[in-house]
Amino acid sequence: MRAGDAAPRGTGREFMEKTKYRFIGASDQQRGVPQPPLEVPADPKKPVIDLPPPVSLDIPEKDLRTAIEQRQSIRHYAREPVTLDELSFLLWCTQGTKKVYGSQATFRTVPSAGARHAFETFLLLNNVDGLEPGLYRFLALSHRLQQLDIDPQLPHKVTEACFNQQFVLMSGAVFLWTAVPYRMTWRYGERGYRDLHLDAGHVCQNLYLAAEAVGCGVCAIAAFDDDIMDRLLGIDGESQFLIYLATVGKKEGDAPGY
Repeated sequence: MRAGDAAPRGTGREFMEKTKYRFIGASDQQRGVPQPPLEVPADPKKPVIDLPPPVSLDIPEKDLRTAIEQRQSIRHYAREPVTLDELSFLLWCTQGTKKVYGSQATFRTVPSAGARHAFETFLLLNNVDGLEPGLYRFLALSHRLQQLDIDPQLPHKVTEACFNQQFVLMSGAVFLWTAVPYRMTWRYGERGYRDLHLDAGHVCQNLYLAAEAVGCGVCAIAAFDDDIMDRLLGIDGESQFLIYLATVGKKEGDAPGY
């Protein structure tokens, strides 16, 4: 290739090109196809745990400007457990349901293109007061947790799938956001895949800022083996796939961050 020649188009650039509006035809919504469910149904065979309701939580007030100024990615956590109230608060701030409009839409604490809210929240709990360590799922419409797996090796497997970033193992909890793409593409076609990635940023920033109010640190993670993580979560990687994750833990007094 000569100096000054354009580099060959890679898959990322091809994705951006092919999801331009001029390539997007009629969506399933426009064709009259019924929309998908607002939430993946809970497994009737797995235990469900009630969380403290958001209105009952006594959370210290935190000035928004201060939270923004103090926000930094933190990879070192104290041994102090995250409390159940704090976990409930963080879940509400990241995917909390404020209003449900029948089977059509939900309004939540984070923005989403067309109120599609295509995410499900899985949780790897390592050190949360009152909850057995293991893999859980947040049932956002009813503000409850469902216990999925208590395999003691799971935290190590998740850490390995995140390319051995050890702070995953040492965190109090790991938030794992999966996307159900058809919730988004039903309305927006292939363009909806762009919206999924934008929505992931909205959700994770809410986690960063909300964590400041409860003395927790957060570190977002985009480096993970997609196929291994999807298998660990029990999802197929196509109709549902992991899109983003973040660790949470109580701050140490002088925890370094950036």
